[in-house]
Amino acid sequence: MNKPFKFKQFTVQQDQCAMKIGTDGVLLGAWTSIEQQPFNVLDIGSGTGILSLMLAQRSNAQHIEAIEIDDNAYEQCASNFENSPWNDRLFCYHASLLEFVEEVDDSFDLIICNPPFYSEDYKTENKSRDLARFNDAMPFKHVIYAVANLLAENGLFSIIIPKKEEANFIELASTINLRPKRILHVKGHPDSEIKRSLIEFSYQDTDTSISELIIETARHNYTQDYINLTKDFYLKM
Repeated sequence: MNKPFKFKQFTVQQDQCAMKIGTDGVLLGAWTSIEQQPFNVLDIGSGTGILSLMLAQRSNAQHIEAIEIDDNAYEQCASNFENSPWNDRLFCYHASLLEFVEEVDDSFDLIICNPPFYSEDYKTENKSRDLARFNDAMPFKHVIYAVANLLAENGLFSIIIPKKEEANFIELASTINLRPKRILHVKGHPDSEIKRSLIEFSYQDTDTSISELIIETARHNYTQDYINLTKDFYLKM
């Protein structure tokens, strides 16, 4: 798991990060809309920097800023940015989300977040991994507070969360007048339950479009939808 993860246009070192490259991050980075041609992008809780790197590949955004609180993950993210083809557009800040909100006056056209989940009551012996995986390290309320302060009026906010948190999160977002614009429900295979919700919010009052993505029909037998979404990134797609 500590081996570098090679994508088509960049490589991500992950040995210093508690949370390794996973399907969640790649899905969110590939699915998030860039139709509004964002200039300023913010990646909340960047980990390896995978989301920022994917958006650098997909868009012409000139300022892609990532925030990471964990020391080792921050170092690794900064180094992944430095070694990428887009190092002049990528910046990583070593700060907590609330510190960042206090210090920054900018607004962002796109805010993206793959937050720590697993708010269940188990913890492991690995503090760093727990910090990356547990909601208490970055409560959803903090994320919404940051978006309220940092998202441009016409901006988009994109997040991936467990399906069981979807209704609560949409309600929380509504307290700052954010409305879901697109929702993608993700299943591992056709017969499994929906495990993840990718939600894109905006301040505009639009109808919500809801779609479903199935990742594979059998082990390593990926669906065409999943291939179409991720083929610009994964080497073997």
